Amino acid sequence: MAIELERPEREQAVASLQRYLEAELDEHVGNLAAGALLGFFLEEIAPLVYNQAVAEVQERLGQRVAEVDVEVHEGAFQYWSRRAAKPQRR
Repeated sequence: MAIELERPEREQAVASLQRYLEAELDEHVGNLAAGALLGFFLEEIAPLVYNQAVAEVQERLGQRVAEVDVEVHEGAFQYWSRRAAKPQRR
């Protein structure tokens, strides 16, 4: 599954990369070079982050699913015990 950004987010990411390279590495790169670097990051490194996020979501969902029986459990044969707890009408 390719990780792609919408155009506005891609433009922001390219501008951020350009700013980072200039500020931190004193390297001025153009739009094309920054876009290529972003493409490399998205293809090479982003899947690692994506897969880790998916694994964390699976774990959290698994925990929630495991708790469903506790949250929605309804005891059977409760009629008489509930009736005994109510005051009797006569």
